[in-house]
Formats: sequence, structure tokens, C-alpha cells
Amino acid sequence: MPTVPAAVREALRTETVGGGLLVAGALVALLWANSPWADSYTAVRELRVGPSALHLDLTLGTWAADGLLAIFFFVAGLELKRELVAGELRDPRRAVVPVAAACGGVLVPAGLYALVNLRDGGQLAGWAIPTATDIAFALAVLALVGPRLPTALRAFLLTLAVVDDLIAITIIAVAYTQDLDLRALLLAVLPLAAFAVLVQRGVRAWWLLLPLACVTWALVHASGVHATVAGVLLAFTVPVGLAERYEHRIRPLSAGVAVPVFALLSAGVALGGLRGLERAVSDPVALGIVLGLVVGKPLGVLGTTWLVSRFIPLDSDLAWRDLVGLAALSGVGFTVSLLIGELAFGAGSERDGHVKVAVLLGSLLAAGLAALLLRPRNRAYSG
Repeated sequence: MPTVPAAVREALRTETVGGGLLVAGALVALLWANSPWADSYTAVRELRVGPSALHLDLTLGTWAADGLLAIFFFVAGLELKRELVAGELRDPRRAVVPVAAACGGVLVPAGLYALVNLRDGGQLAGWAIPTATDIAFALAVLALVGPRLPTALRAFLLTLAVVDDLIAITIIAVAYTQDLDLRALLLAVLPLAAFAVLVQRGVRAWWLLLPLACVTWALVHASGVHATVAGVLLAFTVPVGLAERYEHRIRPLSAGVAVPVFALLSAGVALGGLRGLERAVSDPVALGIVLGLVVGKPLGVLGTTWLVSRFIPLDSDLAWRDLVGLAALSGVGFTVSLLIGELAFGAGSERDGHVKVAVLLGSLLAAGLAALLLRPRNRAYSG
């Protein structure tokens, strides 16, 4: 990123700036979609660009969800690779508690969503929406409300969120893939393997790596598997020695462009006033999402942590009062939750609008609850 000033790149690497841009993108989308210029928002999101001969004449909304989020997942994959090889996940005994907590934080909200949607009018297709924790948003909130909290708490949240993302990626690949084109998927192995050979040999020439990454992405997209999976597959081929360097260089692009633009093109939903908002939140799908994020995630994370800690002691720097706030913070599910909502119900549908309202509401409630719980703990550590 040679044309971007160094100070800007450094700012975009911080959680508070990245999370702030994400929230700003969502707020602009909501204001735009509920303004007198709402038609222009829809027109921008539905504008088609790209070569039709390659079946890549996609809407800008699809490019944001399938293309820009592949950059986000590439960075998440690099972070996961680094954690697996040289970080918290390298030591099984230290990793088992946050990994188990991440699994509990997926199962309980999914189950709670399913219970709510078993009644008439519910839709089980959205069961995975409240299972994801947004890394950027959650770490930004933690950095704002708890700068004095123990570093072990941040490491726990980071490990939980990274594993959570890995589970979400698997769910997207398995549960939300339709009409699988096996030939395109097998062809994707060729540029992926070439990319892997080059990065394993230490090649850093972007003019070699970027075309291979783009071809891999295009073939995965053509296969029917969600194209963001290509980002993770590419990241996993990068050796850990280069992973940190790549993450350092690409994170500003992810935090400063990919995620905010996705939020801008995905979070805009016409609320239709108080009556429309009431109709949205009364939908069993929306109710299941909010309960899953605000109640299910904390219960799943805390309950599983308590259960596993009966056999494997917690890190001595972790206090249960801190973990309660962190468990609430795990309910901040934004980027991936919005993506799964679009995959489950179709971008732009009425139910997708209800999903967006529920994800925004649930994430804000979870962030607010976490702030209330962690602020006093931060003051205690400051004293």
C-alpha cells in the first residue's frame, strides 16, 4: 500500500479505528436507506459491474459480500494460522478452554434460535446467524472500555473469536453451499497450489501472487462454495514467517475498505418507522437472532468455560468477573452474521431486512451490556 501515508496505515491497524469505521459504515447505510434518497441506495447496491463473459457481472452488494469479505477472511485466516503455529492455539492446554468456549458460543445460540423458530412463522434456515462473533467490532469495544484489563483477557477473546470465525467459515461452506460445481472447485486447486508454492518459497511479488489469488477466488465463486472460503484457503498456504508480514500489510485494506464498504452496502434496511421496526423485531427470525446474540452467546461461552475449567484450570490472570463481561462481548456478531443472513434468506428480501435489524440491535445490546460489566473492572485494575 505505497500510496497510503504510514500514519493512516498504522491507525487502520488499531482495533478502535477499524471497529469505528465498521460502525460508521453501518450507520451511514441505515441513514441513507431511511432518507428521501433511499432509492439511490438501492440503485447503488444493485448496480451490476464486472465481465459477463466470466459470469462475474455481479451487483455491488454481491461484490462486497463475496469479494471484499474475501480480504477480511484472508486476514482472519492469517491470524488463525499464526495462532495455530506460534500463538495461543499452539499449546493445547492453554487453547482448550477458549476453543471449547467458542464451540459452546456457537451451539447454544443456534439452539436458542431453533427453539424460537420452531413455532409457526419461524425459519430454521437462519440458525447460524447468531453464532458468529465479530473480531473487529468486539476487539474495538474491548479496547475502548477495558484498556487496563489483563492481556490474558484479550488473548482469550481473540482466540475465541478466531475459532468462532473458523467454525463460521465451515458452516458457510457446508450449510450454505448450493449447486456445487465440482469441476470448478477442482480447477481452483491449480492456482491455489501455485500460490502456495510461491509463498512457501518466499516470493513476495504481488504481480505474481495477486492474479493467482484472483483466479482462485473466481473459480471458488463459480463452484458454488461461498467465495470468502477462498480467502481462508489462500491464507492457510502462507508460512507463519510471512503470515505476520502479510497481515500487517493487508489489515489496513481490510479494516479501512473491505469491512466498512461491506457494512455500507449490507446494513442499509428501510425500517418503515416505528410500525416497521415493531414488525421486524416481532418476526421469530429476528427474535431468535437477538436472543441468540444477547443471551445465547454469553450462556454458551460462560457455561462451557465453567464446565471445562472443572478439569483444566483457567489462566491465573483470568477472573470470573472479567469473563462475564467478555462472554457478553462475544454476542457482538456483525460482519459474518449479516453475511450468513444474506445467504440464508437472500439479499434484499423482507426477511433479510428483519435479519439486519436484529443483528444490529443484538450487537448493540451485547456491546452495551459488555461495557456496563467491563467498565467497573477496568477502573478496578486502574486503581
